[in-house]
Amino acid sequence: MTSPSSPNLSPTSRRTSRRRNLLLVAILAIVVVAMAAGGYGLWYILIGPSSPAAVDSGTPVIPPGAAVAAPASLDGTWNVNTGLGAIADGSASFAGYRVQEQLVGVGGHTAVGRTPKISGSMTLTGSVVSNVQITADLTALLSDNPQRDDQLTHQAIETNSFPTAMFKTIQPIDLGSLPVDGTSVSVNATGALTLHGVTRTVAMALQAVRQGGIIAVTGTLPIVFSDYSIQKPNGFSVLSIDDHGTMEVHLLFTHA
Repeated sequence: MTSPSSPNLSPTSRRTSRRRNLLLVAILAIVVVAMAAGGYGLWYILIGPSSPAAVDSGTPVIPPGAAVAAPASLDGTWNVNTGLGAIADGSASFAGYRVQEQLVGVGGHTAVGRTPKISGSMTLTGSVVSNVQITADLTALLSDNPQRDDQLTHQAIETNSFPTAMFKTIQPIDLGSLPVDGTSVSVNATGALTLHGVTRTVAMALQAVRQGGIIAVTGTLPIVFSDYSIQKPNGFSVLSIDDHGTMEVHLLFTHA
């Protein structure tokens, strides 16, 4: 059999062979980059980066098809409901983070991790919301990269040592008047946030909407890592990561 490098090949055949070899080299280069990034780079080179939409990009999401009858009175205790919606489309109850990072072979990427393991409640009296307390199980945080999730167990938020985060209001939230069913309202909630073993007073921007017996609430809060004694994570596939991020929550409440 004639070798591809044989001098008996015509000029056209030699050019075709060179192009084929260059293509093989390019494919090998992609594989090397992917291996350097722990397989993470190849996914983004072939598929393209995709992060869930930020929770502040629109009104809170009422799960499609969800129907809970409104209680006779809106007053009373409302509990976080984890049985409605789906985490995949952002319609379930969850808490999570959003951080900008630079990855080997990928470039800029928004890392998003979310946990659906949320518990908590609030009290509604007239148009005043009080006694809001939300706890998130951070050991259940999942992102698009299992390697990142594993790193967070012993780096950054260190979920092995600090498995939960908690937000508790320290003053009532006066809505002024109850919004009409289906109409959203924007408020700020002042409370104590405990994260990574550090508790700080914060003001979280919230948006809420009621549909029947479901109250959906979204909230965002800028987080500076050093404020909570969080060291930026590092890894072989991470070139750099911002020293700040955003905490996001999407909560569905139903009447107790």
